[in-house]
Amino acid sequence: MLAILRRGLFVTLLMLTGISVAATDPQQVVEQTTSKLLADLKANKEKYRTDPAAFYNAMDAILGSVVDADGISKSVMTVRYSRRATPEQMQRFQENFKRSLMQFYGNALLEYDNQNIRVLPNAIAQGANRSEVRMEVTDHKGVIYPVSYTMVNVDGQWMMRNVIINGINLGKLFRDQFTEAMQRNAQDLDRVIDNWVETVAKTRTAQEDA
Repeated sequence: MLAILRRGLFVTLLMLTGISVAATDPQQVVEQTTSKLLADLKANKEKYRTDPAAFYNAMDAILGSVVDADGISKSVMTVRYSRRATPEQMQRFQENFKRSLMQFYGNALLEYDNQNIRVLPNAIAQGANRSEVRMEVTDHKGVIYPVSYTMVNVDGQWMMRNVIINGINLGKLFRDQFTEAMQRNAQDLDRVIDNWVETVAKTRTAQEDA
């Protein structure tokens, strides 16, 4: 499963790093940024390879304005845990969640090697403030991986809420991880939050070894 996620996630990272917060159409956001982001990757790939820590920090700084961290964090925690969390705990989890995402998938960006990316026409509206934008990624073997972005309009800005890659729902994946971590840690919310980056890293290692 990790291999599938990595093949699709680099596209998520590529697309999101150049999303314009002023765009009013989620479909247009995705289409307009593709060529610019691929050019940026070509120009900076060697720099990213030699300084991964700087790469993670840069990705975190860029993604901070285009990912609905508040909505994602509440979704991963689920209502059961988020409603009992303090504002400080929610903020801390948001920061740890973004850092874990960058570390878990950051290297996937460096795997990009001129694969074909096609944004499918016509975003699928799921209400006034929610839309699905679909893509197809073809790897060097000709295998096509469908990618679906759930975009939400938050205060007039289209932001990413979830990603589904080749049928794997990332939101659900992280939500299951959080629930399991709460069970292992005797429902200690602070412990789970503080250890979240390590929890995700261990899952990555286990999947790579599988």
